[in-house]
Amino acid sequence: MRLKISHQTSYQYQWPASYGLQELRLTPQDSDAQRIVDWQIALRGGRKELQFCDQHQNIVLLIGFLGTGDAISIDCTGEVVTTDTAGIVGRHSGPAPLWYFETSTPLTRAGNLTRHLAAGLTTKFADPVTRLHALSARVLEAIEWVPGHTDANTGAEEALGAGRGVCQDHAHVFIAAARSMGVPARYVSGYLMLTDRIEQDASHAWAEAHVDGIGWIGFDVSNGISPDARYVRVATGLDYRQAAPISGLRIGNRGDETLAVRIQVQQ
Repeated sequence: MRLKISHQTSYQYQWPASYGLQELRLTPQDSDAQRIVDWQIALRGGRKELQFCDQHQNIVLLIGFLGTGDAISIDCTGEVVTTDTAGIVGRHSGPAPLWYFETSTPLTRAGNLTRHLAAGLTTKFADPVTRLHALSARVLEAIEWVPGHTDANTGAEEALGAGRGVCQDHAHVFIAAARSMGVPARYVSGYLMLTDRIEQDASHAWAEAHVDGIGWIGFDVSNGISPDARYVRVATGLDYRQAAPISGLRIGNRGDETLAVRIQVQQ
């Protein structure tokens, strides 16, 4: 499948910031499941400082801006050819060892609610892939997809307690529960082509778990499936904060900040 993607992000500040830095994890890479035909990032109001690969092998573009304007925009456009691999990403690679992906973070800390959610899965399902699909189904049953009730700082336990959330929360709870069972797991940010519309308000998120003999496998809890040819994988991390499309800081601006995001994904 050939997908065309447009991702526009704009920040409007009440007063110009004296200085700011942002990390952009917005560049997908070639893999068995996707081939990047073209990918461009255009900046207005900021400048490229450097580009590097982080510990998760994400391509990170560091941009800076000075207090010469009150707006910044980041426009990503590109085309990606995708293949359905049934969610299988493949063997582990990179500098981080597998045990690193069993590390708890504030957003993926497993408490009583998470451990209760995962209880019995190890004994009930001998096959690890079946077990993880069952975990995905439990998470979706426990957290109804309702936007507006959580934010970027909501942890897995809090989302479970609320019983409502979005794809980010589904991924965090799945990751926390998988790690509580001794399974390495990580967060994935990317894009999903929807069947009912082209315009989207946000990028998508799902989780990956590592299974011996197979490697990394994706689980999109929100849609109850493993990623197929409609998905474009962009960045990974222990949680949202390490795989966020845009993160950063600004100095010297105490006024209001307005964020607008417009995404289009189409065949």
